[in-house]
Amino acid sequence: MIYETAPAKINLTLDTLFKRNDGYHEIAMIMTTVDLNDRLSFQKRNDNKIVVDIEHNYVTNDHKNLAYQAAKLMMETYQLKQGVTISIDKDIPVSAGLAGGSADAAATMRGINRLYELGASLETLSQLGLQIGTDVPFCIYNKTAICKGRGEKIKFLDKPPSAWVVLAKPNLGISSPDIFKELNLKEDYDVHTEMCEEAIRQGDYMKLCKSLSNRLETVSMSMYPEIKKIKNNMLRCGADGALMSGSGPTVYAFAQKESQAKKVYNAVNGCCNEVYLVRLLG
Repeated sequence: MIYETAPAKINLTLDTLFKRNDGYHEIAMIMTTVDLNDRLSFQKRNDNKIVVDIEHNYVTNDHKNLAYQAAKLMMETYQLKQGVTISIDKDIPVSAGLAGGSADAAATMRGINRLYELGASLETLSQLGLQIGTDVPFCIYNKTAICKGRGEKIKFLDKPPSAWVVLAKPNLGISSPDIFKELNLKEDYDVHTEMCEEAIRQGDYMKLCKSLSNRLETVSMSMYPEIKKIKNNMLRCGADGALMSGSGPTVYAFAQKESQAKKVYNAVNGCCNEVYLVRLLG
């Protein structure tokens, strides 16, 4: 039996630069990880089946599941004759902008690599993972990084300054393609990617908080006003910085002191079913 941990990611910045010829958007974003995890285990099978064992109302265990897709990709790429049972203990909320599915897919690729002693490098797995989703290459490594292109051009950064993180997911499911469809690239919007990179390099926590920026935030907020309410509530209750992650709907807040973080947590806990108080990993 092989075990892997799949931490959630948050966007510190997210910029969409232009629409590419392949239909995707060219992106530039800084991402890091938080201490909110899915836990996966992997066991060889004597047949060549992929079995995903997961007890979750909103997550399928068939070919639509990204962990299933990752296992299939690994089996086809490395011509594996045996199958795998993947057990997923899920804590990362679903359709939340926290890359839970991508993190599970990445963990599955790492897990099968170890289970079958394939000896593939993380770089190889990262390139392969792009076939499943744009966040998978980042999730293979689980470090703080700038990701460009479709997410496959990765430059690692230092670990960000330590902080408490409050994550609040309203009871909404957001489709990323719908948000990108509504995005107007002609509208000016400042994303502070360089400032964020500098803040991380300098270990400057307050500069990091000031640099948090996401081009998709105003689009998602205009479609789902609850997101804006949560963010404003967090800032009003003493968060040092707050931002929507990915295409939403999860909003996170940074706080340096635990007492301050708990105050923010209590403020949003009443209006969201899924609220978490965790630490920044990176």
